Amino acid sequence: MPGLTETAQLLVEGKHDQHVIWALCKQHQIPETFTVEVPGDPDGGIEQLLESIPVRLKISRLRAIGIVLDANQNLQGRWEAVCSRLRSAGYSSLPREAIHTGTVIETTGKPRIGIWLMPDNQLPGELENFVAHLIPENDFLAAKAEATLLEIEQANLNQYSLTDHPKAFIHTWLAWQKTPGQPMGQAITAGVLRHNRPLAISFVNWLRQLFG
Repeated sequence: MPGLTETAQLLVEGKHDQHVIWALCKQHQIPETFTVEVPGDPDGGIEQLLESIPVRLKISRLRAIGIVLDANQNLQGRWEAVCSRLRSAGYSSLPREAIHTGTVIETTGKPRIGIWLMPDNQLPGELENFVAHLIPENDFLAAKAEATLLEIEQANLNQYSLTDHPKAFIHTWLAWQKTPGQPMGQAITAGVLRHNRPLAISFVNWLRQLFG
């Protein structure tokens, strides 16, 4: 029917992902042709996102949907978890593994699908690993932050789990900037974290390919 507009959505795990992506889109002047949404309650989470996929795909006049998930410690397992939801929704021609530049799937008669596994579709990790790639090249505080964390971990002084090392690293580094403790999205907007680093450009190019 005339007058009805198509919609597009990018699904993310939580508010930190949301704000990082909003900041990158603003810095790269990406048109607001899609929404960035956290499925479920405000705290989000992997399981809520995964379970929302078949439901979201039933939205009327949905032209594209993007899925951004942390790979955590099992990149291939996370990939299979996404693909199983897509197969149940009728997507049969899926790659066997994530494409390193970001996956985009075209299926006749169905919304376009995009998948990005944080940090880079190739390595285990999470949003904070991705954000660490936005630290300026040859930044001397990054090496110092890493050395400091390793020192306290070797002395068993850390109160955080070792699996949370990436979070501890990026927030330690941010705490040492001119404005201590800026949230990651704000740090991108302020130029403390660089929106034009190679991994950020790769992610933005994936968004452009997906949402066009």
